[in-house]
Amino acid sequence: MINSKILKWVLFLILGGAVAFAGVLYYVGFFSSSAYFSTDEGAIRGYDTVAYFTESKPVKGAKEYTTNWNNADWYFSSKENLVLFKQNPEKYAPQYGGYCAYALAHKHVANTDPEAWKIVDDRLYLNYNKGVQEKWSKDIPGFIKKADDYWPESTPAQRLN
Repeated sequence: MINSKILKWVLFLILGGAVAFAGVLYYVGFFSSSAYFSTDEGAIRGYDTVAYFTESKPVKGAKEYTTNWNNADWYFSSKENLVLFKQNPEKYAPQYGGYCAYALAHKHVANTDPEAWKIVDDRLYLNYNKGVQEKWSKDIPGFIKKADDYWPESTPAQRLN
């Protein structure tokens, strides 16, 4: 016979673990209907995706220059950048839905830091943080190939269907 106190603790730990796991899934966008990593700040945590190309640096977007594309809110630092994005969103949107390029190369999905970025062949890639970006930089073509192969299987929107 199992001691009722032990059973209660085991159930408490299982339920607590399940709640924590659900929180992690929510945080990385698993339940999102958007194929783009988005927080309450918007896609790319509210950074202007066009500015990476036009200013060669991350720039925080402003609420007055906003659009919704692919079920994510995109913020821009200027009206000009908003117009450029609306004309060709696929050109400016980050690869892999804004999820970490290094993680996807390793068959994982992870959120990203807007400060950990690189443009390769006119495409924007983001990473989890600058430390991960350093690892990614050691074999960018190889990691892009691996992530390209994995990305269609791992998009959050596809996992829901």
